[in-house]
Amino acid sequence: MYPKAYIDYLIYFHCDRDYFECHEILEEHWKMDSVDKRKTYWVALIQIAVSLYHHRRGNFAGALRMMKSAISIINEEKNAIQQLGLQVEELVDQLQQKLEDIQNGLPYKSINLPINDSKLLSTCVSISERAGKSWGKPSDITNKQLIDKHRLRDRSDVIEEREKQIRRKQKERQGR
Repeated sequence: MYPKAYIDYLIYFHCDRDYFECHEILEEHWKMDSVDKRKTYWVALIQIAVSLYHHRRGNFAGALRMMKSAISIINEEKNAIQQLGLQVEELVDQLQQKLEDIQNGLPYKSINLPINDSKLLSTCVSISERAGKSWGKPSDITNKQLIDKHRLRDRSDVIEEREKQIRRKQKERQGR
């Protein structure tokens, strides 16, 4: 009933607290649709993860911007968010509280998304347990690989692709 990417997002969100991976997984899923058919509710979930990633790193401006946008989208897409097995009012309340924490410069604290579909929750917890993960544990704020993942990850494939595109464009210009 739910896309695998969404279930993976929920597991990364609630077990690993790997918000960077949450962003990567859902963005890839979101981009599978053609531009004119992309669903903005996925963007809201991506932005929640990005906001928490920034907040945990102490980037309050980035966290604030993402959280405001996520709340706005959720308020516009309440039915779609509800169809994802989330309790919308509780989610908005939770995110509003996070927004206030960010605005007040309070330190990051992990949150759990309010999943009200018991089958979805059971599925996620079961997959987590089989993988040896603990559902709902707080973020390990001492884990530099988790906190600074955007800087520490291997980007060689991205760099290689960029260089390939530069060479292609140079050849095109030379051919003119």
